[in-house]
Amino acid sequence: MGARVIDQDVPGAGPRYLPIAEHGLIGDLRTVALVGTDGTIDWYCCPAFDAPSVFASILDADRGGCFELAATVPAKTKQFYFPDTNVLITRFFTEDGVGEVQDFMPVNGGKVEAERHRLIRRVVCVRGSIPFRTRVAPRFDYGTRPHTVRMSGEAAVFASDGLSLALTATVPLAAEGLDARADFKLSEGETAVFALDQVGGDLEPRRCAKLEAEEQFGTTVAYWRRWLSASKYRGRWREMVHRSALTLKLLTYAPTGAIVAAPTTSLPEQLGGERNWDYRYVWVRDAAFCVYALLRLGFTDEAEAFMKFLTQHVSPSTDGHSAPLQIMYGIDGRTDLTERELDHFEGHHGSAPVRVGNAAADQLQLDIHGALIDSIYLYDKWAKPISSDQWDDVCALVEWVCEHWNQPDEGIWETRGGRKNFLYSRLMCWVAIERAIRMANRRGLPADLPRWRESRDAIYRRIMTHGWSEARQAFVQHEDDDVLDAAVLMMPLTKFIAPTDPKWLSTLDALTNELVSDSLVYRYDPTASPDGLRGDEGTFSICSFWYVEAMVHAGRIDEARLAFEKMLTYANHLGLYAEEISHTGEQQGNFPQAFTHLALISAAFNLDKALG
Repeated sequence: MGARVIDQDVPGAGPRYLPIAEHGLIGDLRTVALVGTDGTIDWYCCPAFDAPSVFASILDADRGGCFELAATVPAKTKQFYFPDTNVLITRFFTEDGVGEVQDFMPVNGGKVEAERHRLIRRVVCVRGSIPFRTRVAPRFDYGTRPHTVRMSGEAAVFASDGLSLALTATVPLAAEGLDARADFKLSEGETAVFALDQVGGDLEPRRCAKLEAEEQFGTTVAYWRRWLSASKYRGRWREMVHRSALTLKLLTYAPTGAIVAAPTTSLPEQLGGERNWDYRYVWVRDAAFCVYALLRLGFTDEAEAFMKFLTQHVSPSTDGHSAPLQIMYGIDGRTDLTERELDHFEGHHGSAPVRVGNAAADQLQLDIHGALIDSIYLYDKWAKPISSDQWDDVCALVEWVCEHWNQPDEGIWETRGGRKNFLYSRLMCWVAIERAIRMANRRGLPADLPRWRESRDAIYRRIMTHGWSEARQAFVQHEDDDVLDAAVLMMPLTKFIAPTDPKWLSTLDALTNELVSDSLVYRYDPTASPDGLRGDEGTFSICSFWYVEAMVHAGRIDEARLAFEKMLTYANHLGLYAEEISHTGEQQGNFPQAFTHLALISAAFNLDKALG
């Protein structure tokens, strides 16, 4: 039975795969679940972001596993967040009434409660009466590990090697094969509650009574509202900015302070294409940019937690040969992220391969040093001064960058077509050294300033001579070539070049003519710059927001505002973005993506400032 077919004889039963955009996100700062607009949870990893999946029907409708919960009569649905929270509501409109499913994961409670990773689904009949049906079909370890199901009092316990889950409900449950089912009818004012908990060890199955579910709903709402109330943003786009902030918070792993790039793996950048990657890890670049966005809004605790993650888990290598940092780490700081393919999964809409792990961890990407040191500089300036040990680490990174900035690398886009002298990598090496010089000067910290300045200036001159194409009248993707790349939009944003410099304005015009499609921006043209992968891709959403910011700085405020407002209309119904937007306007790639949401925050902040 496919993930989307609750019953073959139900009129209007849905398709096998919902579009990526037809999902909302809930989480407990350790893991998340994706909930479809039809009420099905079709992605959930337990007990952490990068643990093997329990529900993965978004990647294989038949073998992935899911938690279906929906009206059993034809219904229209609407999905929205409880205001200023990450509590998700899916409403069902039927001929006989209105009902809703309230989905959330409690984030309060002590350590033992946190280890339950409790997922609560409250079903409420708002008007009239509605029949509902649920089918809970876990498929452990990406659908490869067998499990048993047994009824224990009011709970269905799903047990596999290494992980057991208990489903409790306020309506009668029945085991059916490897699944649990329930059929029930609610009248106006009536409620049913389902709770899925990790069990084993000290964690016994524990019933979630209606009163307890109501209390946990209240405390979860209060938690998210209290967290969001620390935001200093008072601008024009508060709803979208705050939704982005709430989303970035959901992508943080509370035990270590890590921030994942996205909570999913292998959602395709092109249906039927091979650009399917596992993003459930800490990219140094993405996480550093997240710190910048959260600091902008006044959230210093998350920045401090990430700094702690760096101190405890990311110690720069000092062997002098390999890069001092990996480009990504596990949420627990581990460095081995071996990539493999899950051949038994067909992929979202048949878009194989499905990958877990990420081979790009072994790439050289020089730009990450600039992103990281820039975020440390801002943390030192806006949150609290870094420690002497942290400064020693910064100095070690800068010394390495001074020695190695002029070598080819794989670049920000993780191309698999060989190393090149990417302009963006040079730019961010310049940022690494320049921000460290600023910190040393502001705080009087010890540094080899003459050497640092010499390297910084050498990079500047190299970019201005070898990164500029006379033929294109633009800065280009890599040295002595004519290929354009949206990553150069960061040149004025990092204060490398004046935003009104004639060379920059000429570059902005060239990018607009070649890579911008009705305000949406492509990263680069893979046909002009082969990246070692087959297929096309959509416009890259972070680049679209960088474009807005670059136009703001160039004084093109009206154009910037129009591009920004247009970009907001491409969000899904909840204000969430995947990595890319397809030729047909659909969300593509892993979802939701931190990169896109942090760039939205930055663009909104700078556009607001320019508009006054």
